[in-house]
Amino acid sequence: MKVSGMWILAALRNMTFYSVSELNAAIWELLEELNAQPFQKRSGSRRSWFEEQEKAALKPLPKESFEIFEFNKARVAPDYHIQIEGHFYSVPFTLVKEVLEVCIRPRIVQAFHRNRMVATHRRSTVLG
Repeated sequence: MKVSGMWILAALRNMTFYSVSELNAAIWELLEELNAQPFQKRSGSRRSWFEEQEKAALKPLPKESFEIFEFNKARVAPDYHIQIEGHFYSVPFTLVKEVLEVCIRPRIVQAFHRNRMVATHRRSTVLG
């Protein structure tokens, strides 16, 4: 990344772009040019090295895209609910006063007790 990033930035430094798509097109063009340049100390280029050595080792991308999530802790209240971001989610009543780990995903909230999932709820989006 270091060599390619510096090489591309040097080539773009005196150019003006009026949109991100215009900038991206210029970057892709320069990247293709860089990848086609022959190595100085061995035969081939970055593109040929990738095709011959690395491409076969690639695995397919996962079918589901990565989802950013956050882990927090929450104590179970006497009414057997935990509060996350101002919203209340029920958990088993046997866990009153216990501290749970809570995984907060964009659409789901999951509660764990001792690494075992004890509750899962659709995440509330209601502003209140």
